Amino acid sequence: MADISVKLFDMTLKNPVMPAAGPPIKDAEMAKKAKEGGTGAIVTKTISTEAAEVPRPNMAQTRGGFMNTELWSEMGPEHWLKNEYPEIKNLGLPVIVGLGYSAEQINELVQKTDPYADAFELSTHYLGSDTSPVVESIKAAKKATDKPVMVKLSPQIDIPKFAKAAEDAGADGLVLINSFGPTLDFNIDSGKPLMGSEDGYGWLSGEAIFPLALRAVFQAVKTVEIPVLAVGGISTGEDAVKMIMAGAQAVQTCTAAILKGPKIYGKIAAEIDQYLEEHGYDNLDQIRGLAQKKAPEKANYKTKVPEIIRENCTGCRLCITSCVYDANYLDDDNKIVIEAAKCAGCGLCVTRCNFDALKLA
Repeated sequence: MADISVKLFDMTLKNPVMPAAGPPIKDAEMAKKAKEGGTGAIVTKTISTEAAEVPRPNMAQTRGGFMNTELWSEMGPEHWLKNEYPEIKNLGLPVIVGLGYSAEQINELVQKTDPYADAFELSTHYLGSDTSPVVESIKAAKKATDKPVMVKLSPQIDIPKFAKAAEDAGADGLVLINSFGPTLDFNIDSGKPLMGSEDGYGWLSGEAIFPLALRAVFQAVKTVEIPVLAVGGISTGEDAVKMIMAGAQAVQTCTAAILKGPKIYGKIAAEIDQYLEEHGYDNLDQIRGLAQKKAPEKANYKTKVPEIIRENCTGCRLCITSCVYDANYLDDDNKIVIEAAKCAGCGLCVTRCNFDALKLA
């Protein structure tokens, strides 16, 4: 087995996988299930100074993703302080306490929850261009605790600008990304929105936003020196490995834990370990940031015809069906052939091949 443990501030995680602040970690009972499912740490659902009033319905699976109008916890801070945090702390895992939303609220809540936290994650869900609300939230938290403070950023902002502002304000780490939106979907028969919010709008999460999250994490890691935690569409070990290759210190998952249950944490961790084993890596540090080193400095405009690994081709025709340049065909042995004169080097066939019969140099 490879070493998939992670050092995050003063915390040692047995693996880099943890819940994202949300429904899968809504109380101590779910935190216990997350531990049983193999999580490396606990990130508690975000609380604020008042319990949230959440519209119903507020979660739905959509094509390619997941939509929600979930807010912060529907239980107030006093309930958490009396009933949830003590039990979560007793689980024996590192605890990252989720808090929001204004600077004043965060300062008050950090002081109250500090005995139960190993670190804090601030949720601002801020979508504007002025970094002040995020900066002030970080400063308010740092005044109230000596423990590490991370801030969660939304994908709709200028990531380098906000990441650097957060670091300069004293943030010890970043978490990217929040859900994307607002979005809309409705029932085709009734015309009724899937969400119970005003206008029926929601926020997109799940597999659909993974490439968006990966880009945001990549940008943030490139911009700052502090640790970055990745969240957004992570549902497999491969997803997690990509985030770590982008430079993430650890990963969080929410939608996958809702759809597949708390065993997903251990499953993703096991798949990370399997990847490292199969590719000859001993630990996560050996892959962390690899993608940063391979990023091109400028765009490539030279056509590259994919290489064919003939013995892997099954003749499924998937690459032929999707080739808009009509460059692909099967030979008499039912193996793929690419006509170089027609090939535009778009790369689509490589990403669609399920049998590793095509690759780009």
